[in-house]
Amino acid sequence: MIALHQRHGKIVRTGPNEVSVSDLGAIKKIYGAGTRFKKSDWYSVWQGHRKFDLFAERDERIHRTQRRLVSHIYSMDSLKDLEKYVDDAVHVFIKKVEGMQGQSMDMGLWVQLFAFDVIGEVTFSKRFGFMDVGQDDGSFAAIEGALQSAAWIGQVPWLYWAHDFLMPVLGNHLGINARHGSLRKFAAQEVANRRDRGSDHQDMLDKLLEMQKERPDEMNDMAVLSMATSNIFAGSDTTAISTRSIIYYLLKNPGYKRKLVEEIDQRKREGKLSTPITLEQTKQMPYLQACMYEALRCHPAVGMSLPRVTPSGGIEIDNRFIPEGTVIGVNPWVVHRDSQVYGEDVEAFRPDRWLKDDTGDTERFFFAFGSGARMCLGRNLSWMEMSKLIPTLFMHFELELTQPDALWKETCWWFVKQEGVHVIVRPRSSA
Repeated sequence: MIALHQRHGKIVRTGPNEVSVSDLGAIKKIYGAGTRFKKSDWYSVWQGHRKFDLFAERDERIHRTQRRLVSHIYSMDSLKDLEKYVDDAVHVFIKKVEGMQGQSMDMGLWVQLFAFDVIGEVTFSKRFGFMDVGQDDGSFAAIEGALQSAAWIGQVPWLYWAHDFLMPVLGNHLGINARHGSLRKFAAQEVANRRDRGSDHQDMLDKLLEMQKERPDEMNDMAVLSMATSNIFAGSDTTAISTRSIIYYLLKNPGYKRKLVEEIDQRKREGKLSTPITLEQTKQMPYLQACMYEALRCHPAVGMSLPRVTPSGGIEIDNRFIPEGTVIGVNPWVVHRDSQVYGEDVEAFRPDRWLKDDTGDTERFFFAFGSGARMCLGRNLSWMEMSKLIPTLFMHFELELTQPDALWKETCWWFVKQEGVHVIVRPRSSA
């Protein structure tokens, strides 16, 4: 898609009734607050028969109502109450890395095990234990199958609904139904277990249940389960992809890694980093923040356009008229490589570009978590996890790619998954 826009300009027709756009001025029109551009039928296969689904809900009025019910739970202020449980997961991760020093370690796998365990702790007051055993329970494959299925069948949603109608006779042949089936059952079991055993701290499920007591008609059991399932499905995968990106690009660019380590060491010498590192402390680390933004600019988790439907009256973009009913979308990978915003070296990993932006455009057009009212609800939790794990990891260890000249493998099924972040870990002499 990047190459197509480079060749054909700001508007690329990607289907009989679909276009991809890279016009900066169109982003606010399509995704901004109060937009009349609704999500396309592509999202219907994600929602299935669920009545409460913040990600897939296409009715903006319903989405606004649902988001108001739960958005405060995902705010940074609310998440600070859960920070110490993220710290617990970071501690387990570091101990596991210590045990693999001098060996080849699949860092890509381990950051996903970490992200999944964090979701368990902050949602259900219980780590899933994936880091303890060094593997998952099949959930990763279920998520992968759902992504692969939804990415293509969302292009022909009528086929999904035909399959849904015939499923009692023919059986299930679509991976996306794991989101409505096995993953949902997994979440339902965790919700039931959490209710049975109670908890000594307030997790996300507690807050969802409190909202249910206040608004039982709007926040019923199915809505609580939907949010728990979304945490598991999206909360682990996107964070793992983003964390892999930060580590990979830093190891591929040792000069920038050195600058980050220098910032970490300096803050530590000044007594401005505690153990564990706090979120507030990481906010005062500009180079860390720049590295995180830049890695997510180079490799945003979502690799497809975020499709919307052009409203009545159509829209003019780049002096071309797009008629109503046309599916239109912006691809994060494309907008993140706009030279007007990020400079001529858009293909290069250069964190310093985030330190010298007088216009604010680098953040304004940062699309890794979406944009506007539909921005990813879990972005704060994801940012907290990465902000704490990355400096802790580089404070304690020297990491080196086992094949420093090799490129990783990228596969796009909605999320752009990576393979090939194998590293050798050694202790830092100054750690």
